[in-house]
Amino acid sequence: MTDVIVVGGGPAGLSAALFTEKNGLDTTVFDADETWMHKAHLYNYLGIESRDGTEFMEDARDQVDEFGVERRQGEEVTSVDPDGDAVRVTTDDGDYDADYVVLATGADRDLADDAGCEFDDNETVTVDLSMETSVENVYATGAMVRDQEWQAVISAGDGSAAALDILSKEKGEHFHDFDTPSDAE
Repeated sequence: MTDVIVVGGGPAGLSAALFTEKNGLDTTVFDADETWMHKAHLYNYLGIESRDGTEFMEDARDQVDEFGVERRQGEEVTSVDPDGDAVRVTTDDGDYDADYVVLATGADRDLADDAGCEFDDNETVTVDLSMETSVENVYATGAMVRDQEWQAVISAGDGSAAALDILSKEKGEHFHDFDTPSDAE
């Protein structure tokens, strides 16, 4: 069993995976490579003057790979089932269990519905400020929790918020991922 499974390999999913793996939680990403970033060109992403979305995603994937995230590229998740102490994720290749699941599937809310998450009047997944859904240890991010604001930078922040909440739960206190120049190598 892995600590964290992330379903979706766009900015939200990879951000969550980066934070959790970097801070000691075994993390697997299921990435069907259907991110809207392949249609995007970034002019409004902080720190990036002009960048093709596909190139951005290649760099993001390289970054999470460097930290040791297991990426199951092209393996599509077909169901998410909270099952007692774990959350079971099913693909055509098998079943996988995790302590936490982060849903980062863009506006596709089917897996959140499958997991039993509550929805609000706008038909978006209901989450708290830490992106946790009504189902304990299942998080939702990005366009699945918003009916309008679908910017990549917001989605990346959602993924980070989910990861920090997971890390806080695991460490038993508020956790902050803050690096200093001496941390960089």
